[in-house]
Amino acid sequence: MDAYLKIIDDDSSDDEMLLSVMRSCAEELDREADEGPSHRPRKTRIYIPRDRESAAERLRRDYFEVQPTFSDHKFKRRYQMSPQLFERIIACIRDCTINPLPAHFAYFRHSYDAVGRKSFNIYQKCTSALRQLAYGTRGDMWDEYLHMSELTSLMCLDNFCLFVTDLYQQEYLRKPTARDIQRIYERHETKHGFRGMLGSIDCMHWEWKNCSVAWQGSNNDINVLNRLPLFDSLKNGSAPTSPFTVNGHDYTHGYYLADGIYLDWATLIKAYQSPTDEPSTKLTHFQENARKDVERTFGVLQGRFNILHVPGRAWRAKKLHHILYCCVLLHNMIQEDNGFAITSLDEEYLNEPENQPVFVRNRNTTRAALEKENRDKDVHNALRADLTAHIWNLPPNYRRSI
Repeated sequence: MDAYLKIIDDDSSDDEMLLSVMRSCAEELDREADEGPSHRPRKTRIYIPRDRESAAERLRRDYFEVQPTFSDHKFKRRYQMSPQLFERIIACIRDCTINPLPAHFAYFRHSYDAVGRKSFNIYQKCTSALRQLAYGTRGDMWDEYLHMSELTSLMCLDNFCLFVTDLYQQEYLRKPTARDIQRIYERHETKHGFRGMLGSIDCMHWEWKNCSVAWQGSNNDINVLNRLPLFDSLKNGSAPTSPFTVNGHDYTHGYYLADGIYLDWATLIKAYQSPTDEPSTKLTHFQENARKDVERTFGVLQGRFNILHVPGRAWRAKKLHHILYCCVLLHNMIQEDNGFAITSLDEEYLNEPENQPVFVRNRNTTRAALEKENRDKDVHNALRADLTAHIWNLPPNYRRSI
């Protein structure tokens, strides 16, 4: 540094300055070479000889033989799904004909490494991903059983969540049709007594361990509600017609049950904060009981996929997004496999022209009106009053008699 300053002070030409700087750099390099190598220890990669072939054979004997070591009950407990559903997912990956094949699909195909050794098979990779989802463990937790490194396990999890989302979201996260909504109406009225009810709405909080400080505490229930795409179809006029009648009055769209923190929207029905008579007290009792379904759903989801119960260890919010979507999709698939689906996908019905979503014209001029209709407090109060009269006319032991 001193040599450089000395050169700047001299009134020499540019060429002489450049030569002097180069000479000083060369002398510095020679001096470092004479002093010998750095005292810091050099880090080398530790090679662990993992026997993936034996691990694959053991996994096959334990779960995928004609007479496996562990029963279907153990399989369902450890994979959180039946063997038939697991094989269905495997078959969907193998039979995928997308061209060009996305990288997260190609990851589960057979390949070879640089020395010609066969990679982990599809059963090992899917097992690693599902065990991480089910138990919420770190990537190297299953190294002793699957002989799979932490990095490979995390890659299995990331690619598994991506292909599950791409493959099944159009079926298991689809928007309900008019026929689906009527079936949902019937199911909720039969179970809870609420006519025109679409479900319950609430927030499940999942702690992000590596969250940026700037994002902490920014997503409360109201902020999440304003960012949800749940009511987008109402705002742009593409929601299917789903009229219902309660207490002699007609309404255009269904509603969700919500707790007291939410706003008085036409599509949200809250219980009375301080009921003053028997009808309002009965509605509050019915509403609070019905809202327990969404709390149970969150409990089942976190109990089935413990990764949603422990703090998220990903460094990017996008990976947490993929994990959550994958868990919700698998939950819906498991519910259907167990026979609890209200309605199934009817592609012929969806392909009919009259069942296609139709967007309103002049969206820029009507969106504000549709938004105002969705958040109409007067409609909220009128609907809650009609539901109060409807619930009051139900027998006191209605919920216990079904």
